[in-house]
Amino acid sequence: MLKKIMHALMALAVVLGIAASMSAPAEAHRRGGLAAGVAVGTLLGLGIAGAYAGPRYYGYGECYRGPRQCNWVGRSCWYNRFGEYVCRGGEYRCWRPRICD
Repeated sequence: MLKKIMHALMALAVVLGIAASMSAPAEAHRRGGLAAGVAVGTLLGLGIAGAYAGPRYYGYGECYRGPRQCNWVGRSCWYNRFGEYVCRGGEYRCWRPRICD
């Protein structure tokens, strides 16, 4: 998650840098401010859309769902007076544990 936030912040910094370098000094009877605003907004929107639609892959340090495991959950077990191991209650559930490298 932190990696995605940092990529978005870097893209924003690049867009703001480009916008600052493209701005011209103010002159009378010029309407370049609106065009620059539209251009910056378009570049920012395209950058965010491209980052969101980027490839989804599991890189180093990411987590993924492991193989399916099934077992009893919430069961109480004990040895009775005859030495037998007795279990009661609970329910049988299946899940896929998260594996993080």
